[in-house]
Amino acid sequence: MDVPCLTQSMAAMFKSKLPHIGTTIFTRMSTLALEHKALNLSQGFPDFDAPEALLEAMTRHVRAGHNQYAPMAGVIHLREQIATQILLHRGINCDPDSEITVVPGATEGIFCAVTACICPGDEVIVFDPCYDSYGPAIELAGGKAVHVPLNAHSFSVNWERVSAAITPRTRLIMINSPHNPSGAVLSREDLLQLQDIVELHDLLVISDEVYEHLIFDGAQHHSVLQFVELRRRSFALFSFGKTFSVTGWKTGYCVAPAALTTELRKVHQFVCFVAVTPVQMAVADFMEMVPDYAASLSNFYQAKRDLFCDALQDSRFKFRPSVGTYFQLLDYSAITQERDTQLAEDWTHQHGIASIPISVFYEESPDQHYLRFCFAKNDDVLLSAAETLCAI
Repeated sequence: MDVPCLTQSMAAMFKSKLPHIGTTIFTRMSTLALEHKALNLSQGFPDFDAPEALLEAMTRHVRAGHNQYAPMAGVIHLREQIATQILLHRGINCDPDSEITVVPGATEGIFCAVTACICPGDEVIVFDPCYDSYGPAIELAGGKAVHVPLNAHSFSVNWERVSAAITPRTRLIMINSPHNPSGAVLSREDLLQLQDIVELHDLLVISDEVYEHLIFDGAQHHSVLQFVELRRRSFALFSFGKTFSVTGWKTGYCVAPAALTTELRKVHQFVCFVAVTPVQMAVADFMEMVPDYAASLSNFYQAKRDLFCDALQDSRFKFRPSVGTYFQLLDYSAITQERDTQLAEDWTHQHGIASIPISVFYEESPDQHYLRFCFAKNDDVLLSAAETLCAI
């Protein structure tokens, strides 16, 4: 029996909830990189493996038969290790039972938090350039994303502009620090201003902190968990994939007060229900074995950033070394005025190097000329990429 295709009449019956959304830029650029055998500095993943002890723990748990459903909120040993790490790095006590939920990736956690909080007609403030999953999650919940642009080039927050964007319908503010794609980091003063605003207007916060340990030059990461009023109102999202170089394992966690955690879990149980069991067990074992591992990441990635940036000194690009994440923005305005989306594709097949155009992270892109490059790569790849870029 032939399978019917989607006829014009059938298409008319189906109304897309995201008619303006296509394939993500990350998929497009990684596909182009593969097709043209280009150096892939576009999508944010390391090209080196996780710590051997973590891989061995994963193998051990799979072989031991730990392959069935975990508890919906996450394996308790892992949640206890998360609480230990939060106390170690942030000086904050969290209840692993009522305040920590293991999720299959921070993106799923963000989706669940948005779905739990947003009702039709609610408004959510996001900062442009913002990660591409935020807007669709808000839209699917019936809300409206209100885009507040960060200051040009510095990618800092204009808090007066934020206050002006708040209306009686505003429900939530979403922040991301260290920031993807710019690498900017919110200061303690930024968090204090955010705290004043959300307390004044009785708002919630979703804080995307997946790059919390990737921060350089002596800067500090300030979590919403460290501010009393913010902690009371916030969902904070974190990623093991970023910390342990296992992005394909899609495992992270959400920390929120008990009342907010209850609402998050109501959604989470019907979206993915659980994160992968042997992954959770392996990560818990590794965190217990090597509790200081995360503290080594700043120096490790700063060395890669410096290698890449130093090798670009003779190029025509303008740049400020990234303060956080494993992304470096390069301003190509001295080379060409071509639109970044077209240039990223052209350079992938012409020069064999793939990047991400940052205009796709904006509702209305300003007159800027940046491409984003991921430096979570082996040194020889970074040097080869820099050599190619210097020749452009």
